[in-house]
Amino acid sequence: MGLNYIDTHSHLYADDFKEDMDEVIARVEQHGVSKVLLPNIEMDSFEAMMNLTSKKSEVFIPMIGLHPCSVKEETYKKELDFMEAKLAKHSFIAIGEIGMDLYWDKTTFDIQKEALEIQCKWAIEHNLPVALHTRNATQEVIEIVETFSADNLTGVFHCFGDGIDEANKIIDLGFKLGIGGVLTFKNSGLDKVMKDVDLQHIVLETDAPYLAPVPYRGKRNESSYIPLIAQRLADVKEVSIAEVAEITTQNAKELFSI
Repeated sequence: MGLNYIDTHSHLYADDFKEDMDEVIARVEQHGVSKVLLPNIEMDSFEAMMNLTSKKSEVFIPMIGLHPCSVKEETYKKELDFMEAKLAKHSFIAIGEIGMDLYWDKTTFDIQKEALEIQCKWAIEHNLPVALHTRNATQEVIEIVETFSADNLTGVFHCFGDGIDEANKIIDLGFKLGIGGVLTFKNSGLDKVMKDVDLQHIVLETDAPYLAPVPYRGKRNESSYIPLIAQRLADVKEVSIAEVAEITTQNAKELFSI
């Protein structure tokens, strides 16, 4: 029996996969990826995500949430109402993709913060983990998450790419680090950080179609590339890829109750 992986963060329902979805799904299974967790973005992404879930529900498992880049002054309250209604009606594995993104637009800081806090409260009410997007905002998100520490909020800091200090703060909060293709990038520095992080605190992810690992960097990413990330992590940690697969898969199962 081959190795078993879980891709904890993938947008395989995106338009990028419209032309060859069946082949993409076949490759997922060929490469030992037994589960692919699908974070939502906004109202407009919901239908495509649910359609992929219904196509192969034993593999694809959806989340519900409003991405910080989709938090707009005119629409975010309507978007949140939509998400909350879906949360009441369907079963989801997590609240995500939520968080803060101060890379593109710092002017929406206040409403991004409000949206994040509202959605963290949903996670607590429904006993679900959160999948956190923290681009140029890791410290800000850590501070917000800290305010919920008494409520046992848990989850993953998706696409982690910061230093050991941030990693330790996140671990101390009881959260996992989502590690993806950036680990394979030559000058990312993430390999040096991961040397000092125990595998117990890591889950694997692709963030497909974005951030494809080497040797596919700059091309479309897909969930079948998870073994490339696992191999790089094994090299960095000086352990077998089997150990990486076993521990990160178990971490994902425990975090997301699968």
